[in-house]
This record gives sequence, structure tokens and C-alpha cells, in this order.
Amino acid sequence: MNEEKQLTPAQKKEVDRQWEMIRRGVVEIVPEEQLKLSIQKSIMSGVPLKIKFGMDPSSPDIHIGHTVALHKLRQFQHLGHQVQLLIGDFTGMIGDPTGKSETRKQLTKEDVIKNAETYQKQIYKILDPVRTQIYYNSEWLAKLNFADVVTLAAKLTVARMLERDDFSKRYQSEQPIHIHEFFYPLMQGYDSVALESDVELGGTDQKFNLLMGRTLQKEYGVSTQAAIMTPLLEGLDGIQKMSKSLGNYIGIDEEPNQIYGKSMSIPDDLMMKYYELATDITPEEISIIAAGLADGSIHPRDVKMKLGFTFVRMFHGEDAARAAEQHFITVFQQRALPTDIQEAKLTSDQLENGSIRLIKLLVDLGLQSTNGEARRSVEQGAVRINEEKIVDVNANVVIADGDILQVGKRKFVKIRLR
Repeated sequence: MNEEKQLTPAQKKEVDRQWEMIRRGVVEIVPEEQLKLSIQKSIMSGVPLKIKFGMDPSSPDIHIGHTVALHKLRQFQHLGHQVQLLIGDFTGMIGDPTGKSETRKQLTKEDVIKNAETYQKQIYKILDPVRTQIYYNSEWLAKLNFADVVTLAAKLTVARMLERDDFSKRYQSEQPIHIHEFFYPLMQGYDSVALESDVELGGTDQKFNLLMGRTLQKEYGVSTQAAIMTPLLEGLDGIQKMSKSLGNYIGIDEEPNQIYGKSMSIPDDLMMKYYELATDITPEEISIIAAGLADGSIHPRDVKMKLGFTFVRMFHGEDAARAAEQHFITVFQQRALPTDIQEAKLTSDQLENGSIRLIKLLVDLGLQSTNGEARRSVEQGAVRINEEKIVDVNANVVIADGDILQVGKRKFVKIRLR
């Protein structure tokens, strides 16, 4: 490369340092040579790269799975580059069809705005606010008139859209694909045109959408971005991608005890992947932990406890992490009830002759979100009153003031009658 010949030895060393850090932990870079050239130009000019990352506010909370890409963005910031955090308030009203076997329910504008506000509060647990610029794609997408939309749609063929795996499968199985779903990747690609992004980051399931940005930038005469694909993180079930809708997630804004307790449920064979993709533990320390697990000198339980401690420290601080660890040791390892159980009020009109259906009780007190979820917990033997297990889903239970209701290993409430 001509640019490489112009680099000083110090600049060449910095290019190699940045390239090594950026490549670590990613699945694919398209195209690699272009990204390395962009890094060189940035170092020579002193102008930071613009790194785009889009968040579709279809749910209100950020979970550990989301942080895989956020940690990579943080690395770019450490290297002096600028993050373009794009809140898809406009595209969110369509919903990303990626990986979906049916058309997604469209969110209302109010839902999208509310969820986006929550994202803004949570992202700075990881990202540097000084090097983060937040954008909403309604700023440019809402201004397009119908002629603009037709021009945009003319850039792609239906055959190209059907190259997407999820669209292709639905088409072959004769499941409906609505026209508005084709506009999602087009709009995501147009975001890159509007922002003139140098790099776009996303999970491997976003490859089609990321490459759409390159395609449309070229069509509109804008310098094309490089695309970086990060791995997907399986959730607590060890099988499916972490997702709030599947209930297999750890939310970064959850209570410290919840984060720590859920971390202890991570499958043993996924522990090191969580360390590598979702923590700030150094690669050297991760290697030591992996070696200890391999030779049996470190117990998997201790590795998991350190992982839980690390997550709580990252999102709530050192003191909260120590307290959550002690809570876990006291409650679960020593099988004692916590001393700071949250109280929940139960009114007399919720009871009938002092009793209440167990399923209704679990939902009314917020320990379970639906009757179905409550029923499954009872069937699995996860529900106790005053440490006595109840497995009858049709049970009516007599409640006294001060009773302790427990679901699983982490949820407790002390019932107060009013």
C-alpha cells in the first residue's frame, strides 16, 4: 500500500496495535484490507473513524448479549475513534425481521420512544459519553417523501432481498412476507448513507443489513464502510441467542443480586465465552482461568462466582459486587433466607376467606409476569411458602402476615396484609 510506505515506524506500530485489538473476538470483517487502510489514514490524519452501531428499541432493556458489540465499540473509543450510536426510532416501528419466521408486530411510536429513553440511560455503563454521538434515524427517514422512497427501493432487486436467509425460508415455505419488511434493511443501509459511517458493527445475524449499508453508500456516491460481525451470545438456556422475549437473559440494569444469581445459572461450557465476549477481564487473566478449568485446579463454581462478581462490578460497582457475592453465599450456599427481603402488600379484597389461588398470588405480587409462567414455576418445584415447596398448580393457599413467598433461587417477598 502507498499509504503504508508513508507511515513512520511509530505510526506503523500503532496501526498494528489497533488492528490486533479490533480483530480480537470478531467473526468477520468485510473487507479486511479496507478497514486496515482506514485505520492507517486515520492515524496519519488524526481524524477518528466513525463507527456506527444501530439499536432497534423493540424492548426496553439492554442485556449481556447486547454488550458483546458495545464492548467492541468501547475498544474503538479507547483507540481514539468516535461511536455513532443510532437509535432506530423510525425503523423500530417496523421491527427487524432478522431471524423471524413470521412478520413482527409493529411497535407504536410511544413504545419506541419509551424504550429508546431507557437505552440512553443504560449505554453509558459501557460506552464513553465523550466519544459517543447519539442519533435517531427519524431525523432523515421521516423526511423522505414517496418519490425518495421509490428511488431508494429501486436500488435493490427482489432477488437480492430473497438472498436473506429468513426471507428465503419464509418464501419457500409459502409464509407471508409483507412489503414493508423489505424496507427494514433498505432503511438501515440508508442510515449509513446519512451518517457517512466508516465502519458498522453488528452481530453475525446482521450481516445482510450491514452489507446493505456498503451497497447503498456506493449507490449514493458515499465512501463505503467496512462491516464488522461480532459473535452471538447464547442465553442462560445454553441454546438460543440471548433474548428478553425468551427469558434467557441477564439485564445490565437488573438488581445486583439478580445479575449475580443469574450468572450462577450460566452453563459450564459457556462460561469462558461469556468471559471473552462480555467482560472487561484481560485476555491474559482469561487464559489463566481457562487453564485452571482444564487442569482441574480451579473449580467451575468459583469461576462462575467470579463471573457474577465481574458483571455486578461492571454495571453497579465494586461495593455492590461484594454485597451480591455475600448475599449469594449466605442464601444459597448456606441455605439461609436473605435478611433484606422486599415486602409486598396483599389487600383483603384479593383474598377469599383468607386464601388465594397460588397462580394468582405469584402474578399479583409480581414474582411472575403471566399465569403461564407461574404455572411452569409451580410444576418445576420452584415455588415455596415459608420454605415449604408447593407443586399443585391448582392450590389455594392460606396467607398470614409475614409469610415468605419464594420463586426459584433468587426471588423472595415478605407478604404484608393490608
